[in-house]
Amino acid sequence: MSILKKLPGPLLVFLGAVCLSFGGLIVKSFEGANLWQILFWRQFFFSLIVALYLLFTYKKNFFKSFYISGLPGFIGGLILALGFVAYVFSMYTTTVANTNFIITTETIFLALFGYFFLKEKINLITFISIILGMSGVLIILGSSLSIQSSEQFLGNIVAFIMPVSFAVLVIVIRKYPNVDMVPAQFTAGIVAAIIGFFIAGQLSISFHDLFLALLAGFFQIGFGFILITVGSQTTPAAIVGVMMLTESVFGPLWAWLFINEVPPAAVVIGGSIIIFSILFQSFFTKKA
Repeated sequence: MSILKKLPGPLLVFLGAVCLSFGGLIVKSFEGANLWQILFWRQFFFSLIVALYLLFTYKKNFFKSFYISGLPGFIGGLILALGFVAYVFSMYTTTVANTNFIITTETIFLALFGYFFLKEKINLITFISIILGMSGVLIILGSSLSIQSSEQFLGNIVAFIMPVSFAVLVIVIRKYPNVDMVPAQFTAGIVAAIIGFFIAGQLSISFHDLFLALLAGFFQIGFGFILITVGSQTTPAAIVGVMMLTESVFGPLWAWLFINEVPPAAVVIGGSIIIFSILFQSFFTKKA
């Protein structure tokens, strides 16, 4: 990991977000595996890569790292597990664009949860950003009601679990800043895999689908989360938030280029408003 720490933090966050952006394309490319099989194998390989990272980092203190992270780390892992389940479910049932744009609302939930749980004031810039962001969300949900199936609409609603779970996780991290949350990622992967295991029925999938699960677990979320975790240590939070928008920009692009999934105009408009609201908050907050 010493090589990673020598690279600029913003570059690592950007590369991590690019890795995450392939999630929708990978989930949509499975041939025969069902939702819960995808969840199990994806999180199985993710847990494996995080375990290797922890072994490399902590060596003989591997198990002690979980003890040190304590209850906050365990709770953070459970919350992140819900986000993993919601991600696969929403990508499986609705469009890549809808899911990715809804994920970006994590900044809005962060501001709201910070106000209620950490007593952090919401300034005028943040308030305007929240109003703009929620307007974009309403446009996306409104379009899904009129042109999508009930299953796709449910996928949109479930997608909100991801930004909410991420925001809660960040609140936990800020409440306990000295807790290493990488062990929590391992816990999240194992919990999500267990959920997939019990609901999937059988775990046997084709070699093609198994390779995609390996790609998703190792490359997409494995390297993605590790790069973002390491990069965030030396990158200001505002810049991390802006860099994370890369996932929402590239995700729908990959789906359009490789599987011809073209999002409706209303979704593009709503997503653009959400992204603008976050850029608006980041730019003017930094100036202030």
